[in-house]
Amino acid sequence: MSLLIYKAKSELIHDLAEYVIATAKTALEQQDCFNFVLTGGNSPKDLYHLLSTTYRDTIDWTKVYFFIGDERNVPPGHESYNGLMARKTLLDPLNIPANHIFFVDTTLEPEEAAADYYKAISDHFNGSDLSFDLILLGMGDDAHTASLFPGTTALKSKEIGVEAVYVEKLSTYRITFTAPLINKAKNIAFLVFGETKAEALKHVIKDTDKNPELYPSQLIAPIDGKLTWFLDDEAASLLDS
Repeated sequence: MSLLIYKAKSELIHDLAEYVIATAKTALEQQDCFNFVLTGGNSPKDLYHLLSTTYRDTIDWTKVYFFIGDERNVPPGHESYNGLMARKTLLDPLNIPANHIFFVDTTLEPEEAAADYYKAISDHFNGSDLSFDLILLGMGDDAHTASLFPGTTALKSKEIGVEAVYVEKLSTYRITFTAPLINKAKNIAFLVFGETKAEALKHVIKDTDKNPELYPSQLIAPIDGKLTWFLDDEAASLLDS
């Protein structure tokens, strides 16, 4: 595990963009595609904008396949739909073809949407190991990542797959990669900034007695891959305490 801590958010985002491009280049040297899992929410918007502008000519984006690590149970055109944010900030600006983008079909019931999404992923890998080249993750103030929220059933899953999970405190379903699927990735990068994340981050990183029921991001520990945390000073402020 690597911890990279930055004084300025702009520097963090720039280095994370460099990391994404370097990881993509390595993958494309070894195979003919780069399987890239995006994270939702507001945190990655600046990163996606940078990739689609400053870095648009650094790799062959026609060889990149995009996935969403978790999705909200809202219609695809809803402002909270993670896929819509990714489309507006990254996918449309890069003119990514539809057959290179894997969205969760939230017109289906949650359980059916999860099964449908996992089948689409499995079909894409076509019998190969379900190991993504890079998974981007964020982390909430409550230490959730993807849609692995404290106290939810998905935390206990041992299955490599996609699950529908009811998040009681949000009174809604989410569709999420399970931790075992995330942990099969070759590279995992967390993007975490802001002082509101500091307490949760301290527990996720420093606690010797792990309690993923309370701090779900503790579940992320790649089997054979690399885990890198991109943090700003505010998020990392309690790591030495």
